[in-house]
Amino acid sequence: MSEAADIRTELSRRFKGNVLLIGIGNTLRGDDGAGPALVESLEGKVNAVLLNAGEVPESYIGRILDAQPETIAVIDAADFGAAPGDLAVLEAEDIAGRSISTHRMTLGLFFRFIKRYSRAEVFALGIHPAHIGFGEPMSPEVAASVNALAEILQDLLGKE
Repeated sequence: MSEAADIRTELSRRFKGNVLLIGIGNTLRGDDGAGPALVESLEGKVNAVLLNAGEVPESYIGRILDAQPETIAVIDAADFGAAPGDLAVLEAEDIAGRSISTHRMTLGLFFRFIKRYSRAEVFALGIHPAHIGFGEPMSPEVAASVNALAEILQDLLGKE
């Protein structure tokens, strides 16, 4: 769990070279849509490859590898035992063996596959959800975190 300033510092340290931002989640399930919402809000505003992978990031492995990223940040709603809207940088070890959202493939398995076939540093930017019920809107806490994270990413990766 981290404050926005801590997240900014951590990301500025980790972003190297060609950056790929992958939004994962289902926009019809409330806060689970945080990843896709963030990626869509950054379109045309950052020097990074953006990918909205929805609920099936494994379907985009070819595109991910073709982008030849040096850094991959997966943005996803993640239950890491925090307050709704809290942000965290999560490593593969933090999510190994469990699905942290509504996806078919666990992110731990997805991370291992990407790390095996690319030279990229891979990590997740987790946003703790308030609710992920079908047909629910995004909670105010998560929407605020999506906006704060978008500002951080624009500052760090913004177009000149």
